[in-house]
Amino acid sequence: MKNLTAFWNILLKDMRTYYLKPPNISWGIIFPLAWTAMFFIKSGAGRESLCDVLPGVVALSVLFGTTSLLSVTVTFEKRNRSFERLLLAPVPLNVLLLAKTGGAILFGAINAAVPLLMAVVITDLPDMSWGVVAATVLLIAVSSTFMGLFITVSVSEVFEAQTFSNFFRFPMVFLCGLFFPVARLPALLKPVTYLLPLTYGADALHAEIRGAGTIPVWASLAALALFCAALFAVSLHQVKRKWIA
Repeated sequence: MKNLTAFWNILLKDMRTYYLKPPNISWGIIFPLAWTAMFFIKSGAGRESLCDVLPGVVALSVLFGTTSLLSVTVTFEKRNRSFERLLLAPVPLNVLLLAKTGGAILFGAINAAVPLLMAVVITDLPDMSWGVVAATVLLIAVSSTFMGLFITVSVSEVFEAQTFSNFFRFPMVFLCGLFFPVARLPALLKPVTYLLPLTYGADALHAEIRGAGTIPVWASLAALALFCAALFAVSLHQVKRKWIA
């Protein structure tokens, strides 16, 4: 019960301090809205065109929404030493890190809802399992957040966190099958795509929204869950090595 209370208070503090600020709220709405409108207009006003780009826009909104804000919040608190003070609190480290990342996960999931709601308003989406879509979005948000956590605990400055985040994010835009199939990539790059968690999230969304997945949905969700566990374990180890050991 004490750990749950600590988790809630840390999450609530971060939400009030960082995520619920008007610029972040507006950015979280405008960014996915602009991406959806841009791809929809470029590809042509039709149900098929929107469904082609919607999985990529959803995944992209989650990826940038989670990693961008987390790189600012954690790095800023490290500079002010408030993160170190939290490490001294009688709270298990895994609970602390889950609380620190909870706001980014929620923010990323909300980012994904914007293009989905826009698509519902613009056109009739094909029959799909909204439960599977929600689970996929959540796992993409968790894996992207834990990837961002690993980056932020490994650097000291905000610009370093943003730079290293872009080092991972922008290749993922082109390698993970967001807007064109992985099958069209050069043979040399195809193995790399399956080492990136977003590949499995994008494929699951393509399978549900377009019926064009190449991996069984259950396998994609299982792979995402494994990536989430591995990235969290690596981040946990990094924090222990740098601040506790």
